[in-house]
This record gives sequence, structure tokens and C-alpha cells, in this order.
Amino acid sequence: MGWALPRDVNWRVAWLWIALTLTIGAGWLFKGHCVPGGWTDAEQYTTGCYNDVMPFWHGRGVAEGKIPYFQAQMEYPVLTGAQIWVEGTATRLLFGERARDGHFLGVVVVANGLLAALVLKLFLQAGMDRRRLWAWALAPPLILYIGHNWDMAAAALAVGALLLAREGRLVPAAAAAGLGTAAKLFPVLALPLIGLSALFGDARPWRERLLRAAALSAAAIGAWGLVNLPVAWFAPENWSEFYRFSQERQGTAAASWEIFSNMGWWFTWIEQRNLYAAIGFVVGAALIVGLGWRKHRTHLWVLLTPVLAWFMLTNKVYSPQFDLWLYPLLLMTAPRLWPVALFVLGDVAAYFAEFWWFAGNEHAWPAATTTHIAIAAGFRAAAMLWIIGECVLRDPPAWLVRRPG
Repeated sequence: MGWALPRDVNWRVAWLWIALTLTIGAGWLFKGHCVPGGWTDAEQYTTGCYNDVMPFWHGRGVAEGKIPYFQAQMEYPVLTGAQIWVEGTATRLLFGERARDGHFLGVVVVANGLLAALVLKLFLQAGMDRRRLWAWALAPPLILYIGHNWDMAAAALAVGALLLAREGRLVPAAAAAGLGTAAKLFPVLALPLIGLSALFGDARPWRERLLRAAALSAAAIGAWGLVNLPVAWFAPENWSEFYRFSQERQGTAAASWEIFSNMGWWFTWIEQRNLYAAIGFVVGAALIVGLGWRKHRTHLWVLLTPVLAWFMLTNKVYSPQFDLWLYPLLLMTAPRLWPVALFVLGDVAAYFAEFWWFAGNEHAWPAATTTHIAIAAGFRAAAMLWIIGECVLRDPPAWLVRRPG
């Protein structure tokens, strides 16, 4: 009796899952290849294998099993802190006394990989077209960031929120965005758009619209509060660390404000950056919604993509992994894929320019300068501005605005 492959396998879908598995494996190799060396001779910068995960093993008490916020400081929102604690616990249970930072990195990669698989499953269920499915299964940002930080949970919740809004389920969509905000801040940008969709997206009587807007507001606040309030009540100082840290930090090398300063175009202090970034974002987001209102009034939630891209460009902090926030939303809502490909090229270039700049600061090679960062980030910004314009002025992909069934 010979061995044979099952005949009822949908190989078109199976190959997507195989490709995603290989992509996640490549992400592990990219971040994990320098674990045995212990980050010597600045290899974490020269090879790009730096990640935020391994320093947390000892730096935030994960190795000792300390509970974030209650026993250890944590500069991330509460849901991410809970994820870190769960993954640290899993690492210690799996590896016992042998557990170390490299094992923790592996567990984080697996967890983020499962979240990436959830996104693919959501895309498949939603009927996303094949090219975009493959663009996720083979996503370069997954290779760069699947083991870099803890952004996949918020990204998956943002995707879920938009797909729920697509189905007209605005209250669950707001709850998903609220939960996403408890993981990383950016899903909060979806909430005004979902609220506007409730008020102006259809011709229901005003009483029904107002009740729906009130219900989704309560759902978003409730989801966020369910996660945050217990920690804020019992550990207020450590709970607020994320918000204080965000307000007080200078910025990052690839952020617009830092590039302006390094190139000698416009120097700003932290307080000025906080103010100008807020003003620039609010004005730009209002223009995006205003210009896109007529074309997208029945599906305003699709404007999350250009609003988020504008937020990233105007914010004083642009950490490399922020591109993982935007990429799945681009695949969902960008009218055309070739500008997305340009964004990915800029993402890869900016990633290595920034880390090679760190390498140069430690007299290692390859080394980059702030000019190289400006060129790479400028290319990425140009692609993002092009995408913002397309998302506002063009129709979204046909599969996205068509109701399931």
C-alpha cells in the first residue's frame, strides 16, 4: 500500500500556508542567527539581527518571572505587557533552568507567527484577491519584524476591526480597535472613522445612528478599560510609564523631525516636536477625511490606512517595526500594489540604513551616516505620500467593499 497525498487538499491555499511558514522561518533565522555570538563586535547592527526581545529577558525581569507593572517596569501598553509575561512564562516552562534570552526570542517568534497566520486566515475568509494574499504570505516586513518586537497583536486586531467594519458590525469593530489600543496605540486611529461610519455611513434614522455611535463608543472604552483599569488602579506609576516615556523621548533617527534636525533644515526641542507633531497630524488627518469623504462616505474605515501613514510621517518616533503596522492595512486598502512595493523597498533600505548608522557609531562596518538614513527614509516617505493620495482619491480594491456572499 503506497503513500499518497490527500486528494481533497486545496493546494492553492496550502501553498500560501507553506509560504507563510517559510517566511516566518526566515524571520527567525534573520533575528536568531546571531544569538550564539551574544551580539559581539556590533553584529546586531551590522547584520540587522538586533531585536527588542532579548534585552527584555533580563532588563525587564522576564527571566525571573516578574509581573509587568506590578513587579517590573514596562514601557508598553498593558496588553503587550501581558503578552510578554505569558511568553516569558512559556519560555521558562519549556526550557526550565536552561531558559535564556535566545529561547525567549524563539517563543516570541512562534507567537507572532501564529498571529501572522491569523491575519492570513482573516484575509482568506474575507475573500482577498490572490496577489495580495501572496504579498502577505511572502511579506518582507514579516522577515524583518516577526522577531523584532510585539506589534503583531495590535496589527491583527486592527485588521480584524476593519473586516468587522466591512461587514457593518461597527460595535464589535470598535471593541477590536479598543483592544488593539491596549496593545499598541495606533489602532485608536480607527475609532473616529468607525464612529463617523456609524453616524454618516447609511440612511438610518438619526436616533438609530446616535444609539449605534454610543454603543460602539462604550464597546471601545469598555474593551480598553477592561485591560487597563485594574493595572492603572493597583500600579498607577508603572502603568503610566508608557505615556510618560512617549511624551519625554527625543525621537528616532528615521523620524521626519530627527532627519530635519540632522540635515540642518529645522532643529526642534522635544516640547516643540510634541506640539508640531500633534498639530501636523490633526490637520493632515482632517484633510484626508475631508478629501475622501465623498468617495468613501459609506466605508470611511478604509481611510485608516492613509491616516495611519500620515501619523507615522508626522510622529517624532518612527521605529523600524512601525512599518509592520501599516503593511497589512496597505494590502487591504491600497488601490494598487506597485506603490506598496516601493514602500517595502524603502522600508528595507531605511531599516539597514538606521542599524548601519548604529554600527558606525561603534566603529563597525558596514556603516551609514544620517544622510543615508535621510535618503532611505525620504524614499519611503515619498512612497507613503503617494499611497496616501491614492487611498484618498481612488476606489478601494473591489474585494474589500463588496459584502461577503
